[in-house]
Amino acid sequence: MLDRQAAVRTRPCRSETVYGLGANAEDLAAVSRIFQVKGRPPAHPLIVHIGGAEHLDDWVQDVPGTARVLAEHFWQGPLTLVLRRGPRVPLEATDGLETVAVRVPDRPVALALLSAFGGGVTAPSANRFGSVSPTTADHVRAELGDAVDFVLDGGSCEVGVESTIVDVTGEVPSVLRPGGVTREDLEAVLGCPLAVPSTSRVRVPGQHPSHYASRARVVLVEPEKVVAEAEGAQELGHQVGVFLPPAFAGTAVKAHAVVPVPGSPAAYARRLYGFLRELDQQGCDLIVASLPAEEGLGLAIANRLRRVAGPRSTV
Repeated sequence: MLDRQAAVRTRPCRSETVYGLGANAEDLAAVSRIFQVKGRPPAHPLIVHIGGAEHLDDWVQDVPGTARVLAEHFWQGPLTLVLRRGPRVPLEATDGLETVAVRVPDRPVALALLSAFGGGVTAPSANRFGSVSPTTADHVRAELGDAVDFVLDGGSCEVGVESTIVDVTGEVPSVLRPGGVTREDLEAVLGCPLAVPSTSRVRVPGQHPSHYASRARVVLVEPEKVVAEAEGAQELGHQVGVFLPPAFAGTAVKAHAVVPVPGSPAAYARRLYGFLRELDQQGCDLIVASLPAEEGLGLAIANRLRRVAGPRSTV
């Protein structure tokens, strides 16, 4: 069993989305260490992971019926709900906000940890702030090294992008971060359309203008321009990596490295961060990519690519 003193230690653990850097949500020293290890600015609230929907009222208050419905349909799973903070959640974990993001992961090792611990675990992605999220234990070890106490290795992540964050504190729910649960699935359950605002009154993870970033600069172009843009940049002296769209599979590209994009959005999401790390490791200084259709998981992929590229990397 894990006692509360042991949970002060930072321990990356795989969920179904990405590896998270976990610590006791109620321990201020543990919460502070997460920010130190990641180099994470304090204005970025943490998500509290709990062991089941039955524990929701232990951590939040004034839970609306909409939240109950979403929890019933999508927990355990890659859905995070923003609700009013309960007294157990320290303001240090929410950057002083009276709201908190909560979810129940869908992975045996993560659930076993939560069950053994018996509390809530704050767990942002187990990487340095702003860099590519880890989807394998080796990614965590390579980036964080001995800054963490140990790594719970659960293999590769199935979803590969972070959870969908839905704000349910207002009259109408809204998607603050697209992720592993699609907008279409949420709308089917709720029976109403959901907005995906570019800005929000509620701060949540993943809203930084440049996030999930590779070392190489990422340029986003229309799919039909990917090959020409990549070859032109290569001729100018860049070491270019290419995310080759499915429609151009098999096309010869004069570039430093070529990554064929999977035709399945689920497969693309699962491997997106791994692709970015792979091109970094191959010495690329520029990555040329296009956005997928923004439906289903394509919305989450497009969201991550825009954050990776930053505000001025679309041509």
